[in-house]
Amino acid sequence: MNLDELTARLHAIRDHNDWRGFHSPKNLAMAASVEMAELVEIFQWLSEDQSRQLPADELAHAGQEVGDIVLYLLLLCSELGLDMNEVVRAKLADSERRFGQ
Repeated sequence: MNLDELTARLHAIRDHNDWRGFHSPKNLAMAASVEMAELVEIFQWLSEDQSRQLPADELAHAGQEVGDIVLYLLLLCSELGLDMNEVVRAKLADSERRFGQ
């Protein structure tokens, strides 16, 4: 996954629709949170086993929500001047140091 290419494509959609004014860090963080809530809703009343064996339509829905979350986070990183690859690698390295491999 080339995050620079994905971000450029997101910017093209944003600019085509004149959404830049709505893409403040605050709004993007809130939008990602809303999408996360939509993902959580899929699992809300499922057992542990059911949550691991979603029917095909629910699995596709979960994938859509994950995609929404990732895209909003890419836009948020862009607005904040963060490199998604760098922040994820740094966090992973911190987790490896704290919790082992």
